[in-house]
Amino acid sequence: MERINFDKYRLSDEIKKAVDMLNYKKPTSVQHQVIPAILEGKDIIVKSQTGSGKTAAFAIPICELVDWEENKPQALVVAPTRELAMQVKEDIFNIGRFKRLKVAAIVGKSPFYNQQKEIRQKTHVVVGTPGRIIDHLERETFDTSKIKYLIIDEADEMLDMGFIEQIETIINSLPIERVTVLLSATMPKDVKALCEKYMRQPIYVEIEDQNPAIERIYQERYAVDQRDKMQLLRDITVVENPDSCIIFCNTKLMVDQVYNKLSDLNYACVRIHGGMEQRDRLRAINDFRQGCFRYLIATDVAARGIDIDDISLVINYDIPRDSESYVHRIGRTGRIDKEGRAITFVTPNEDKLLYNIYKYIGKEIPLKEKPDRETVSSLKHEFVEKANAAPEIKEIKGAQLSKDIIKLHINAGKKTKMRPVDVVGTLCNIKGITADDIGIINIMDVSTFVEVLNNKGEMVLAELQDRPIKGRIRKVSRVDM
Repeated sequence: MERINFDKYRLSDEIKKAVDMLNYKKPTSVQHQVIPAILEGKDIIVKSQTGSGKTAAFAIPICELVDWEENKPQALVVAPTRELAMQVKEDIFNIGRFKRLKVAAIVGKSPFYNQQKEIRQKTHVVVGTPGRIIDHLERETFDTSKIKYLIIDEADEMLDMGFIEQIETIINSLPIERVTVLLSATMPKDVKALCEKYMRQPIYVEIEDQNPAIERIYQERYAVDQRDKMQLLRDITVVENPDSCIIFCNTKLMVDQVYNKLSDLNYACVRIHGGMEQRDRLRAINDFRQGCFRYLIATDVAARGIDIDDISLVINYDIPRDSESYVHRIGRTGRIDKEGRAITFVTPNEDKLLYNIYKYIGKEIPLKEKPDRETVSSLKHEFVEKANAAPEIKEIKGAQLSKDIIKLHINAGKKTKMRPVDVVGTLCNIKGITADDIGIINIMDVSTFVEVLNNKGEMVLAELQDRPIKGRIRKVSRVDM
């Protein structure tokens, strides 16, 4: 049987280098079908479960196809949540790193003016949430005239959240001649109608998981009164003693209550819900992803699209109100063919919600006896020992890409008429530096940031200490990435 790898596709050396360094060894089923279709300029509908590699399936060909010389955005990715949008932005940025692609995120609860400035500069790909995209369209701060590729990610989730009119408004603002890609875990009538209305002879790809995540996750439930949930949570975490755990609650208030209680008990935990500022939500996700904290207490904003490896346990402190959310929550564990564990607390008045989940997943969830005092006491020492141990910090996604890259700050920008050509010209006059060693350049009002590739950053930094840029010696310093 032929071994399929990414060399099979018509990809540039820059994209193949990034793909290799991101450890994409061979295409998943969805990538194998979607990448060539997009490269050939075909509309495509993808029905595939979370964790199947959908983001790379569209990000790789989009990064390949966009024209670096074009200053206006050429691709738009629409995502239902701010967390997913930021994650997709990061994935596209990493894949397009050596092609020097600029990727901007336009999402709510982030400064509008900063986004406006960013997308008015050279930008190749924009990733955003429906509401904030429309804000920019209405204020005419987002030029869509050169958009050639539209990606609608997690379409079923966006329609569930009531975004159908916003999606249509966005589509109608774009050029008619474009490639449209729609990705969805399920295919309800509204999604089908959207496809029929706006897509041209789309290819339909449905990926049936040979080993569905739900089958790899050991599920169990505990019957508990509402007032006893916190004690049960404490006992379960002692017995399970997970390396990483997401605790799901139905409301922001309950997230805050559980977080405050666990914090008082010295649990290494962070929280995330829709009432938090975007920077705080991103910081919480990133800290949890890196292993700085073992517990993440969250509403369903963390149930979809958040890509965190090696979550050993999911606890539904509150049983979700709809069955699909249950599947997405527990799908945070058991990722990429690994086994996982999911525990659900069920109070006496929640039998109907539990029955609906049974119908949806096609089986019952075994009822377990609560841990007895002796069991909890016998395992307490191991729990405390792990809690007191220093966290093992995980390497962030894309760290290998950044290993040979140094980002430099130059204290001059647009207000001093600094241009990319000024930076490129100065750097290329340094012995041993060519245009291939220069990465992404961002010019702000009073600052310029430039990435130097191929492990040549320290040499460039030293040279620029007494070498003029645009006729003057500038202060140049290294920036931590």
